[in-house]
Amino acid sequence: MEQHLLELASRIADALERLAPPPPAPPDFVAADAFVWHPRPPRLAPVRVVARVDIALLKGIDRQLRILCDNTARFAAGLPANNAVLWGARGMGKSSLVKAAHAAANSPAGNSSIGRLALIEIHREDIASLPALLDLLRAGRRRFLVFCDDLSFEREDTDYKALKSILDGGIEGRPENVLFYATSNRRHLMPREMIENERSTAINPSEATEEKVSLSDRFGLWIGFHNCDQETFFAMVEAYADHFHLPIGREALHAEAVEWSVTRGARSGRVAWQFIQDLAGRLGVATGSGAAETRPAA
Repeated sequence: MEQHLLELASRIADALERLAPPPPAPPDFVAADAFVWHPRPPRLAPVRVVARVDIALLKGIDRQLRILCDNTARFAAGLPANNAVLWGARGMGKSSLVKAAHAAANSPAGNSSIGRLALIEIHREDIASLPALLDLLRAGRRRFLVFCDDLSFEREDTDYKALKSILDGGIEGRPENVLFYATSNRRHLMPREMIENERSTAINPSEATEEKVSLSDRFGLWIGFHNCDQETFFAMVEAYADHFHLPIGREALHAEAVEWSVTRGARSGRVAWQFIQDLAGRLGVATGSGAAETRPAA
């Protein structure tokens, strides 16, 4: 009987071992210059070609570009740098600037195909898994720029508390080889009614408001983006038209750009790019809009 039980237990153990997933392979931090974080199962998916726009084509954000590129370059060189939140008007190049700053920081890397700084994108819905990602990166020898696009929090959302402690507070703290950048349409990452609701229901309203606002205080850099004027909008479309060698005069280009912006009800870098795509298509000029290296994503 004992022998039978031992054999049965052995078969059960073998079956469970076959059913159990194999342990994840350690991440290859030099597989690419950019990765996307997937928390279930935890892994870093390499991105061979990043969807980015050339830094020379980013118009109307000279000050923002200088600040973020300087901060990123210092971090890539092993010097102190700040977490940053890029906030403000839609379509004005926030996420494009982050990816361009990453490329600029790696540009002096010489002949090596792998730069000093790796860009890691984490999706908004995966923010709760950020501690697991940082634990993974802590052991890496590279420096990592963790990037969350369109970061914001809604009512009843408590993920912001975990983000606060990671950015500045926890016992372990943020790893020295990790920097966090986020883009948002909101300066404080939360809707006004969420903050006001906390104020109205709290025993101490000022403390409740401070709890919400202090999330953005964890970012050393606040970089604002604002709606562009017509002159800046013209500079954007001119830069794209020159880059793609579109056969159109300045006067006609401006006239069509104005008409396009009026129909869209806005002027921004995104609107300028969409106009150029339409114009290039009508002129029969290929822009490589499907190529990741030339497509803006802001």
